[in-house]
Amino acid sequence: MSKIAVIGPGAMGCLFAARIARAGHKTHLIDYRPQRAEMLAKSGITVEEPDGSFTERLSVTTQIPAGTELALVLTKAHSTASLRFPADVPVLTLQNGMGNVETLCGMVGSARVIAGVSSEAVTLIEPGRVRHAAPGCSVFGAWTSCPAELAYKVFRDAGFDVLLTDTPGQVIWEKAAISAGINPLTALLDVPNGRLLETAEVRQLLRDLVLEATKVAATEGYRFPQSLVETAENLCRQTKDNISSMLQDVRNRKKTEIRAISGEILRRAQAASLPTPRTRVIYQLVRGLESR
Repeated sequence: MSKIAVIGPGAMGCLFAARIARAGHKTHLIDYRPQRAEMLAKSGITVEEPDGSFTERLSVTTQIPAGTELALVLTKAHSTASLRFPADVPVLTLQNGMGNVETLCGMVGSARVIAGVSSEAVTLIEPGRVRHAAPGCSVFGAWTSCPAELAYKVFRDAGFDVLLTDTPGQVIWEKAAISAGINPLTALLDVPNGRLLETAEVRQLLRDLVLEATKVAATEGYRFPQSLVETAENLCRQTKDNISSMLQDVRNRKKTEIRAISGEILRRAQAASLPTPRTRVIYQLVRGLESR
């Protein structure tokens, strides 16, 4: 049994914390809001799975406890810089967007960072209650030299599909490129993922956005063995009823992760003198939604 801290009580954080605790690991869910942490500790975390629901009661605290063997970071990207970690605790980020790894490396050192992505489709219904809309796969690996075997075992114990990779930067870019097409369009149109494929013009815009992001990735030396456009369309089909995290944020009038996704792609495109006109407009429109 390992001592795991899951940082962030959002949809992904609740899913991972509940499943890891259910697998027998000593799990602490970290929430920066004391009142909500107290409420979640009393009520437990309820996960609606396709084959039924379960409620797991676990420790919910505002700080990572001493003796933690792994900290799983699932906060929004804009909260990364505000986090604090005990000395010598390995940190695994599965956050959306780009820039999180660099921020964490600056905070704890690259030798303590494991990085990757997860495609688990989860919707936050209310605090402490989530719907696991569709299973996915978590792919991660050492950013430089941090052992990832414990994280791999914990995820397997909890029943998640998981893979280790030697190129976490590549999988982060891949997800960011796909997210840059799906997430902002669902947020702007207020539709679940699958609806993006139903209108020819929207589907073409999805393809164009992913293609722009792929070209920016190429300026950093990343090449993908498969078409990310086709991958994005397949993901829309597989998660057709899922409400993207960005749309959830817009509906709840919360700050989105558009800066860490489209905004970061724009920043890197500008550094490479590469025009990304569609990404720029989409970024500006979602920023407009945030300011309502």
